[in-house]
Amino acid sequence: MNPVTTLSILERDVNRLFKKQNPRKAAGPDSVSPSTLKYCADQLSPVFTDIFNTSLETCQVPACFKASTIIPVPKKTRITGLNDYRPVTLTSVVMKSFERLVLSHLKTLTDPLLDPLQFAYRANRSVDDAVNMAHHFILQHLDSPGTYARILFVDFNSAFNTIIPSLLHDKLSQLQVPDSTCKWITDFLSDRKHRVKLGKHVSSSRTTSTGSPQGCVISLLLFSLYTNSCTSSHQSVKLLKFADDTPLIGLISGGDESAYRWETDHLVTCWCRSNNLELNALKTVEMVVDFRKNAAPPPVPPGPVRFKDPEASMKDCCRPLSPWT
Repeated sequence: MNPVTTLSILERDVNRLFKKQNPRKAAGPDSVSPSTLKYCADQLSPVFTDIFNTSLETCQVPACFKASTIIPVPKKTRITGLNDYRPVTLTSVVMKSFERLVLSHLKTLTDPLLDPLQFAYRANRSVDDAVNMAHHFILQHLDSPGTYARILFVDFNSAFNTIIPSLLHDKLSQLQVPDSTCKWITDFLSDRKHRVKLGKHVSSSRTTSTGSPQGCVISLLLFSLYTNSCTSSHQSVKLLKFADDTPLIGLISGGDESAYRWETDHLVTCWCRSNNLELNALKTVEMVVDFRKNAAPPPVPPGPVRFKDPEASMKDCCRPLSPWT
């Protein structure tokens, strides 16, 4: 592959990915099994290399590669509603290999321009680094007298399902991704056919042009790029991200929470609204880390952050922040 500008797929890369397939995995909606790709890699890789490159040149993804089957998996033992199911998406095994090649190219192009506080899909970074960075910001701040911290653990409603392809196209262009790649990704996310399978029952197909299925290899990176502009403009407020896991940390001094309150309000009323994202206020949790003693006035921070929906639930903490999951 050429990782600099225009993406071009090489046969050896396709062959390598096909031979890495796990033969025990299930086939996708196109019925092409991983074992077929693995054991016939030498015969199939030249054909699919041509198909992949034609797709990139025309900026169109074959419809059969975009079809998916959604299987509802319970999140909890007792089901009380549809929100208690997690939609697991089965997609084409061939397309997953194609996505991995695009993913590698896209990561190379965008990594230098990503928000430094985004830890997902970054070389030599992990969720542990994100947690350690949060610890560092908070504990370093609490070394100063008269300080405390507020952390808002943001939960988005169906985050991956809300991506607008045209808006993502503009964001990718701003990150200097070639226009042909932007158009290919837009087509990849548009006119996707889904069907739901529950036991032996299969629904009729529905077509959607919003969101990126969580079963797709490239979805996590696309969401990270989609939210790349979600940052804090105040030095005393840190917004960390690991894909859709987003803690907003307010480092409060002298009881002045104005910057933290402004950032939370801006996140909800401006940024989320402009990017088709919605906070789940019932699952968004706020934590206060406060070690102050014998302060005058008494160390009673203002109430929790409030949204138009129910206010975020609050947790008091008198020990270092535990890792978020």
